[in-house]
Amino acid sequence: MCGIAGYMNRTGEPLADSSCILEMLRIQKHRGPDDSGARAFSLTSGESAELETAAPRSIDQRFEGILGFNRLSILDLSHNGHQPMVSPDEKVLLTLNGEIYNAFDFQSELEEWGYRFKSTSDTEIVLALYLKYGFEGMLGRLNGMFAIVIVDLGRNELYITRDRFGIKPMYYVLTEKLFAFSSELKSFRYLEGFDYQLNEAQLDEFLLFRNTLRGTLFKDIVSLDPGHYLVYKADQEPVVQRYFDPDDYVRSGASSGNLDDYGKRMEEWLSKSVRSQLMSDVKLGCQLSGGVDSSLVTWLANRNSEKGSFESVSIVFKDQRFSEEKFIDRVTENLAITSHKFLLDSDYYLDHMERATWHLEAPLNHPNTIGIYKLSQRARDYVTVLLSGEGADEVFGGYSRFYSLSYPYQTRRLLHQFKKNLGHPLDLADYFKQEYRSVMATAFMTPGMAAKLKPGFSKKRATQGRRSLYNSLDGSLFDRQVKYEMLAYLPDLLIRQDKMSMAHSIENRVPFLDNEVVDKAFTVPEKYLLLKESPEGKNTEKYLLKKMTASTFGKDFAFRNKMGFGIPVREFFTNLRFDEYLNDVVLPGIRQRGLFNHGPVSNWLSDVRSLKYNELEALWVLVSFEIWAGIYLDTGNENWNTPH
Repeated sequence: MCGIAGYMNRTGEPLADSSCILEMLRIQKHRGPDDSGARAFSLTSGESAELETAAPRSIDQRFEGILGFNRLSILDLSHNGHQPMVSPDEKVLLTLNGEIYNAFDFQSELEEWGYRFKSTSDTEIVLALYLKYGFEGMLGRLNGMFAIVIVDLGRNELYITRDRFGIKPMYYVLTEKLFAFSSELKSFRYLEGFDYQLNEAQLDEFLLFRNTLRGTLFKDIVSLDPGHYLVYKADQEPVVQRYFDPDDYVRSGASSGNLDDYGKRMEEWLSKSVRSQLMSDVKLGCQLSGGVDSSLVTWLANRNSEKGSFESVSIVFKDQRFSEEKFIDRVTENLAITSHKFLLDSDYYLDHMERATWHLEAPLNHPNTIGIYKLSQRARDYVTVLLSGEGADEVFGGYSRFYSLSYPYQTRRLLHQFKKNLGHPLDLADYFKQEYRSVMATAFMTPGMAAKLKPGFSKKRATQGRRSLYNSLDGSLFDRQVKYEMLAYLPDLLIRQDKMSMAHSIENRVPFLDNEVVDKAFTVPEKYLLLKESPEGKNTEKYLLKKMTASTFGKDFAFRNKMGFGIPVREFFTNLRFDEYLNDVVLPGIRQRGLFNHGPVSNWLSDVRSLKYNELEALWVLVSFEIWAGIYLDTGNENWNTPH
């Protein structure tokens, strides 16, 4: 994991000095503390030159573009892995943030082709693949997590791409004079004439879903979509194209085996993925929550590691209603691995809310984000790479909503919808529309609550993009939901993992999102993933994964109610220090900003303990938004570089 930054003067005006790129790299140094590099280039003349990164320097007037990189060394810790990496003829510059797990499968053929490797890094293999097969040929061969920038001075083109599922971030800014790109949008602060501005058109969608399909809440900052690439040529508008579409998956209706057969196959697929992701020249561990997914990854990783070398890190709470410590202990004791558990309390939470928000570059939409922040902070004392269970629920249909959407008209669910939308008959009527049910299944707020909080709220504006996306998808009801969540829900979770782990220079890997695992997941008959009835009787979503887990850790472990890494937000908010912060800082900010009705927030803060669950959820959304807005939208924030 590393950090990329760069920019082009679209006018062709030469760069004056290296001060801007050095600031862009400095502000995201946490992504790559081991090495930095920068190279100036010209798409017009086809020339480039390495720049010093120790201090700003004037730049030769030949260059209108610059590419920079911060490196977290995982493979080949020597200077041979330095980036930007340059082809032997110096006509191709390449930066890679991430890991390519199948990279070394191509080494022999590339050596036979005539390429002579100087390093043992996957980055150089990607460079050689580009030289041999071209951009699309290279891209089609990569299995991993990545954001890649390639400058081809022979073709006068610049390419930017992200992995299939959006594990690694990449943002860009396009103005009349400038084209800039970065792994973190905080780098754009140093572009001449650029200011962070709120895109208010995204607020309705954000209120309901806590994220936006567009990827950011800022004007003029675009998140390159997962599975896409961008091509930039001098004097032309960038062109964005899709190279991977989850909707291309078609689940076979015919079964070529029974449930046990598919269970064995799935174990083989996951084991292969985990083995490939244990590739590292630094120490690895597992992010263990005690849930099914991270426990499976921990089991498989430990099984494929040298005995006694694998460790786990976990977050626990004093409040046992939120802590899965007993399940964490069962996993680590069963596997006889070293376990590191870190307590998350209200003091730490308050002390690090602003810092975590600064790193996330978005409102802390999920309260447990600070848990991942602390886990990564403490994990750095023991490991540099963490494997996690992210992606399993989206790919294998693991959320309870998959079952609810398949059986939406059960009496209990209808009564719940009636109660939730009391006083809003139009919202209740929409429940009987399939695409609305499926889209709103990932919402954290009702339209009625959003209208109460935001003047002029529009349910249509908030949902139309998502409803269009859902209606564009093919397959069964189950498969359309899987594809929708992979496109609309999963990328946000992955970016959260990336930003919180990279805040502490930790690489986070996700074996469930290996290309082959996802490809083969769509060969499993739906009936083996979502069971209406089973011997276990309940919680039968992602059934095969739970059955595999039960064989190692027990049925009571695998088929228990899903906790989902909850946080005792109510208790934290009623902490005296927290209460003062909310009333003295956050509430005045909401009132002064004028985007939301502060009255309900004021009432809620006066008696947090009596809040209903939906009110507490809504309060969190507005609190987290205001903290983010204070850091990124208030230009006079003196603590922007190092917020409290």
